[in-house]
Amino acid sequence: MKTTLAFVFALSLSLTAPAQDWAKKSLEKSSRHSEWVTLKHDNRSVQAFIVYPEVKTKAPAVVVIHEIFGLSDWARSVADELAAAGYIAIAPDLLSGFGPNGEGTSGFSSNQDAIKVVSGLDPDVITADLNAAADYVKKLPSSNGKVAVAGFCWGGGQSFRFAANRRDLSAAFVFYGPPPKDLSAISAPVYGFYAGNDNRIDATIPDVQEAMKSAGKKYDPVTYEGATHAFMRMGEDPGNSNPANKTAHDQAWERWKALLKAM
Repeated sequence: MKTTLAFVFALSLSLTAPAQDWAKKSLEKSSRHSEWVTLKHDNRSVQAFIVYPEVKTKAPAVVVIHEIFGLSDWARSVADELAAAGYIAIAPDLLSGFGPNGEGTSGFSSNQDAIKVVSGLDPDVITADLNAAADYVKKLPSSNGKVAVAGFCWGGGQSFRFAANRRDLSAAFVFYGPPPKDLSAISAPVYGFYAGNDNRIDATIPDVQEAMKSAGKKYDPVTYEGATHAFMRMGEDPGNSNPANKTAHDQAWERWKALLKAM
């Protein structure tokens, strides 16, 4: 499902992803092994950031889908924190090859340019890129074969949509993202994380609850009161001025880790 112009305009007004030096510093301090890998499928080469946990046994994996700004330092830091919790985390740059001179996210000079390109990505290409990421981590010697997906903002909507396109997912974690039009093919449990002050997204929850319940599918949404869209990022941004975002960030991470552990 392509992002509508109205949706993109609303995002450009309500969201910003400024320089994330704080996220970059967090990554630089990490002791966990991380690397860039190239995922090849069809005629595409997708760059992906992967982080490995420091554990003795084989681990589940999580595919992390970035916000509408592309693969930022913050999105990569989420992958690192998942690895700290014991999971293999892979974050594909879905802008790979679509930036200036065939680059990915790093090739864009402004958020608005990245937003424009992300909003026009072909849904089938997105699905193929995500399948390549899921296939890669599922086949790793250090993986136990379980794969979940998680996404934020635009990526939250893509994580929900991916659950409708891949049947072997162990779980889908949707952070303030819209639902796909067709929920019928979803087989994995879907866990929603929503901001209390985000009616553009929250207004979709009741209908999704009814549809998922009628279809006998698991959908468990939690709304964090007082928080705003993008609270997972804003909650750790030193410039955040809303205490509810920090509270929601901390509570959501606690819930997410508990759900992953039970997966």
